[in-house]
Amino acid sequence: MLLVVLALAAGTYATRIAGVLLHDRLVLPERLRHLLPIAATTLLAALVATAVFTEAGRLSVGFARPLGVLVGAVLAWRKAPFVVVAAAATAALLRLAGLP
Repeated sequence: MLLVVLALAAGTYATRIAGVLLHDRLVLPERLRHLLPIAATTLLAALVATAVFTEAGRLSVGFARPLGVLVGAVLAWRKAPFVVVAAAATAALLRLAGLP
């Protein structure tokens, strides 16, 4: 297990340092430079959706977690403080009220 963690750490470090070292030498096409930020946003949205709507590899049908994330997203959009605390409290209160 430790060997796997060390290999992943080395791969991550190599990828990051390659970006720094090759930044001036690597010329990306204009279309690819336009698509990279979109790809990063899409990946982040997919990770959020997976975390919100699935549990243990199955589709979660509860309402508390998605509503908590929605509260957090609205508060983050409004640049409010304590976004994570408010989102977690919303989900916890909804679960306490009996929503799955």
